[in-house]
Amino acid sequence: MAMFLLIHGGGGSGWEWHLVAEQLRARGHEAVAPDLPIENPQAKFADFADTAVKAAGDAADVVVVGHSYGGFTAPIAAKRLGARLLVFVAGMVPAPGEAPGDWWGNVGYENPGEGLSVTEQYLADVPPQLAEEALRRSRNPASAEYHEPWPEAALPDVPTRALLCRDDKFFSPELQRRVARERLGAEADEIDGSHCVALSRPAELADRLDRYFATL
Repeated sequence: MAMFLLIHGGGGSGWEWHLVAEQLRARGHEAVAPDLPIENPQAKFADFADTAVKAAGDAADVVVVGHSYGGFTAPIAAKRLGARLLVFVAGMVPAPGEAPGDWWGNVGYENPGEGLSVTEQYLADVPPQLAEEALRRSRNPASAEYHEPWPEAALPDVPTRALLCRDDKFFSPELQRRVARERLGAEADEIDGSHCVALSRPAELADRLDRYFATL
């Protein structure tokens, strides 16, 4: 059994993981998904990591999962917790000293969903009522870390997986494959689904996370 620490992306909340958390608990694991302090103008990476680490408590066998922008917080938390596994799900993999605001240009980001609505770009395969709830629960980031250099000297020395979403209209599969090769030295795994795969395919995502832990 593992403790899955599920870290949401930019503008989101721990609620985005609630279906995956239920699925993981049904498989015998524990799961927590904290709300990062993205609305606090004073909050920086240290505050994000503190929130994540506090949520995990003193659990052993921690798996840290970072979705999208949560990829900047997940490695810091994984190092502090001595995690068994780190997983990026459609994640922004940081480089030492790189501010999130610089990541886009550094990785050669191009928007594959230009001209699409927010729902079409992020939530295309999420059931309509659930997509509406996700939009209602979205938060406007006001925190201070966007231009803060990422504070770690390297990614943590723990087993790490990257999982891309084949139907992602925000981070294209091509971009995610390239970032995984360049920054993790690994090939990304793939799952069907849009950028918000935790809402559109929670059982499939939980199965994948469960298998990752089982094969450590």
